[in-house]
Amino acid sequence: MEELARYSDVEQAAVGDGHLVWAAQGRADDRLGPGVRAWRHGTAVIVASPDISRRDRLAVRGDGADVAVLVRRVLDEVGPSYRPFGEASSLDALAGHLPGLVPVPGFFWMDTTSESGTAAPGVGWLEVGEERDVAAMFDDFYPDSHAQPGRGGVRRWAAAAAQAPGEAGSQPMAVAADAWSAAGCGFIAGVLTHPAARGHGLGRAVCGFVVDHLVRHHGRAALMVEAGNLPAVATYERLGMKKRLFAAARTDSH
Repeated sequence: MEELARYSDVEQAAVGDGHLVWAAQGRADDRLGPGVRAWRHGTAVIVASPDISRRDRLAVRGDGADVAVLVRRVLDEVGPSYRPFGEASSLDALAGHLPGLVPVPGFFWMDTTSESGTAAPGVGWLEVGEERDVAAMFDDFYPDSHAQPGRGGVRRWAAAAAQAPGEAGSQPMAVAADAWSAAGCGFIAGVLTHPAARGHGLGRAVCGFVVDHLVRHHGRAALMVEAGNLPAVATYERLGMKKRLFAAARTDSH
């Protein structure tokens, strides 16, 4: 197998595949992100990214047999804490070649290289003190979110403001984070709308704001969403994001 030492090597091998570009966590000086390594074998490309979105991930692409050979070798190098993820068809084929891998529920990888054009008043980036103020919303309504105020990997939070029931004035009622973004691929995480404000377009407004920022600064905006979360998927599609069914796998020991 051939190790890819530079971000530009991964970008070329990815042939526009956003999850590989994102996993590379590329820097302006053409280096890969901290601890990131990448390899190629036949049709297969793998990027091993430690602690990205709070997990050790193996972004994979290629035909089943080539991916299986490369995953087996890479796991020997990086250890079993890394979870392969990629297109569902590739992961199904991979599990057939490596029975020690256990599938986990499917999800959509969604991305776009175009701005959404969803401009809305009352949406903007939060100051640090304001970010702390929305932490309670995650405690109450989304404690399992990988991206939360004060956690590593999150660069900034955007919010759509509205009046909360029983409160005077407006406050953040829908939020989304610019998190784990890197050269070639900005990433959205921690999308949350207060239950009292759902159905009013605030989630779409704040996500559109972040999508436009990421596309302008990185050339692509991406996110991952559970396949069964149909309202969220529909919102992201209205912002111009395209979906692909992905899957992940873990080893028997993890």
